[in-house]
Amino acid sequence: MSQTTLKEQVARAALEEIRDDLKSDSIVGIGTGTTADVFIDLLCSSGIRFRGAVSSSERSAARLERQGVEIFDLNDVDGLQLYIDGADEITETLDMLKGGGGALTREKIVAAAANRFVCIADESKLVSKLGKFGLPVEVIPMARHYVELRLASLYPGDRAPDIRLRLKQDGTPFITDNHNQILDIHGLLFDSPDVIETFLDGLSGAVCNGLFAKRGADVLLLASEVNGIVRYLRNP
Repeated sequence: MSQTTLKEQVARAALEEIRDDLKSDSIVGIGTGTTADVFIDLLCSSGIRFRGAVSSSERSAARLERQGVEIFDLNDVDGLQLYIDGADEITETLDMLKGGGGALTREKIVAAAANRFVCIADESKLVSKLGKFGLPVEVIPMARHYVELRLASLYPGDRAPDIRLRLKQDGTPFITDNHNQILDIHGLLFDSPDVIETFLDGLSGAVCNGLFAKRGADVLLLASEVNGIVRYLRNP
């Protein structure tokens, strides 16, 4: 079974998960990434009526708008009932690592504003411990070197993490929707993801990091080739 098929399966499962919560006046939070793309297309073709969406990226907003969905600014709504998004890595306790597409800051903001965060992923994203995928940290450009030094101090000596400025294919820095840059950190130890997230939250010049431990998903729908759709709850 291909990864594309698994993404389609979990997107359909997500639609069933939230179907009863979507009303004609609902504004739903929508995330970013290839799995979110599949969900967007399925939602828009489902015939379910809802008022519109708050998107975590310009890319997803454009995809929604092309299919006739009204896009709302988060400043113009009083919170969100639902947020649906994928993950780059997620554990069975629903700690997450996100930001491979560069939308981590807006993803974290929209997730924080939502009453219920439904994560959709295929089985390749489930890990026993976070960290194989590099941790993205969005930084204000003038603070990049300072942030690098502070990150390197987390694990001195031969345990120092590998910190890389994210680049585009042409070799120039990747720029986020917020006009910032991203540092990808490889080699961090994630025994206590919430502790690392708290440290990074207090780091001057670091706008946001891709750890979703303090506000992880409430529900994980995981598409498995062997087991079908497996449903995990953060607080069962």
